[in-house]
Amino acid sequence: MAENPLPAHPRRKRNSWLELRGEIPPSLYFAAGGSLIAFVFLLWWVVTGLELVSPIFLPSPEAVWKELVRQIREGILWQDLSTSVYRITVGWIISTLFAVPIGILMGNFRFFEGLLEPFIDLIRYMPAVAFVPLTILWAGVGDTQKFIILFIGTFFQEVLMIMDNVKTVPREMIQVSYTFGLTKWETLRKVILPAAMPGIWDTFRITLGWAWTYLVVAELVAANVGLGYRIMRAQRFLQTESIILGILVIGLLGLLTDYAFKWSYRRMFYWVEQK
Repeated sequence: MAENPLPAHPRRKRNSWLELRGEIPPSLYFAAGGSLIAFVFLLWWVVTGLELVSPIFLPSPEAVWKELVRQIREGILWQDLSTSVYRITVGWIISTLFAVPIGILMGNFRFFEGLLEPFIDLIRYMPAVAFVPLTILWAGVGDTQKFIILFIGTFFQEVLMIMDNVKTVPREMIQVSYTFGLTKWETLRKVILPAAMPGIWDTFRITLGWAWTYLVVAELVAANVGLGYRIMRAQRFLQTESIILGILVIGLLGLLTDYAFKWSYRRMFYWVEQK
C-alpha cells in the first residue's frame, strides 16, 4: 500500500513567493515593482525638499513637472518625441532586417559562423560613439547618420543573439524531421524557425531596448531636434530639470515597448509559458 505523501512544509507554504522560480500572484508582482518606483520618487522628493542637494545637481520633482508642462505647452516635447521614435524605429528595423537572416545562417551553418563571427566580434566591441565622426563624413548630418549609429550599436549584438537562439533548437528535432522526409530547407522553415522564434522574439525586445540607450549617441552631434539632442543641449546650459525629464521620457518609452513585447510574447507563444 502506497504511503501518503508528506504534507508541504508550513514555512515553505507561507513563503512560497520566495521559492526558486516559483510563481507569485500578478498583483504581488506589479505591487513589488510599483512600490520600488514609488520609494525612489519619495526619496527624491524628500532629498530635494530638505535641500540636501543643490538644484543644479538634482532638481525637485516639481521643477521637472513644470518643465514637462512647459515643453508640452510649447510643442517641444511632441516634436522631440516623434522625431526620436521615428529614428529608433527605422534604425532598429534596418538592424533587424539584416540580423535575422544572417543570424539564422550563422546558427545553422558552421561555414557562415566561421566566416562572419570573427568580424562581428571585432566590431561589436568598438564603442558606437567612436563612429560618430566617421558617420558624419560618410552620410552627412541628416537622419541617415543617426540610423547608421543605431545600426552599429544594435546589429552586431543582435545577430549573435539570434545565432544563439537558433542553436538552442535540439539536434534531435532536426534528425527526426529528416526521417519524415523533409528536405534541408523544409526543416529550416518548418522546424527550426518555429522552434527558435520565441527566443528570437525575446531578442527583438532586448535589442530594441539597446536601441533606446543609443539614442543620445545618435543625436549627439549635428541634431536640432530629438530627446537626445534636448538632453545634450540642456547639459550645456545646466538645465538639469530638462535633462532629468528627457531621461525619464526615454525610460518610460523603453518600458512601454518592453511591456508591449512581453504582452505579445505571451499571446503568440503561450505554449512556451506552459512548459
